[in-house]
Amino acid sequence: MSETGKLPIGVFDSGVGGLTVVRALMERLPLENIIYFGDTARVPYGVKSVATIEHFTGQITDYLLDQGVKMLIIACNTMAAVASQVVKEKAGHIPVLDVIDAGARAAVAESRSRAIGVIGTPTTVNSNAYARRMHALDPNVRVYSQACPLFVPLVEEGWLEHEVTRLTAQEYLKPVLAENVDTLVLGCTHYPLIKSLLQDVVGPNVRLVDSAITVAEQAARMLNELGIANPGDSLSTYHYTVTDIPLRFQTIGERFLGRSLGQIEKVDW
Repeated sequence: MSETGKLPIGVFDSGVGGLTVVRALMERLPLENIIYFGDTARVPYGVKSVATIEHFTGQITDYLLDQGVKMLIIACNTMAAVASQVVKEKAGHIPVLDVIDAGARAAVAESRSRAIGVIGTPTTVNSNAYARRMHALDPNVRVYSQACPLFVPLVEEGWLEHEVTRLTAQEYLKPVLAENVDTLVLGCTHYPLIKSLLQDVVGPNVRLVDSAITVAEQAARMLNELGIANPGDSLSTYHYTVTDIPLRFQTIGERFLGRSLGQIEKVDW
C-alpha cells in the first residue's frame, strides 16, 4: 500500500490555469508528489472541436499514465466538460477527479436557496456541464450560467485588482445576481486569482465555490478511502511538464502557483 502511496498525483490542463489546482493540492496535501502537465503549445482548448479536445486529452492521459501516477486530476474545465470519459476509459482502475464534478458537488451542498450561478469560459458554459452535473445531484436546483471571456486575458495580464477587471466583473455578473443566487461557482481555473475582487462585486451574501479547493478536498478524501495517501517519509517532489515554454510562462505560472516553479521540462510531440 505505502509503495502506491509514494506514486505521484497527475494533474493536467490546457495551459497554466491548472496550477491553481496544484497550489490547492500543495496546501491541502503537502506530503503528496505531483506531476503537472500543461499543454501550452496548443492552448487555448476552448475554441477547438470536441474531437480535437478528446484527442489531445487522450494523449496527455497516456503520457501521465506512463509516468506511473496513482490518481489523475483534470484541472481544465474545458477538458472536464467534453473529454472526462476519455480519461476514465484510459485510466482503468486509477481514480480520476475533475474540477467540474468537484465544483458542482460543493455548490449543491452549499446553496440554501437552490439558485446557483456559474461563471466560466464560453466553451464550458455552452457545454452545460456544470448545470447537468448539478441537476443530476439535485433536480430542484436552478442554475444560471454566464460566459466571461475577458477574465482569462485580464488574469494573465496580472490585472487582479484593476478597475477594468472590476467593471468587467460587474457587467458580467449583473444578470446572474438579478436571479438572487446565493452561491457562485468559479468555473475556470484562472478565476481563483480574482476571487477577492469577485467577492467584493457579488457581496457578502453570495458564497464563492472555488473548484481548485474543492477538488483538492475530494482528492484528500479519496486517497484516504483507498489507502493510497503518501506516508510522507521523504520530501514531496513537484514536476512541471509543458509542450512549449512561451516568453511569459514563468511569470504567469508563478503567479498562479504562488511560489517558484523550479525546473520545467518540455516535451516534444
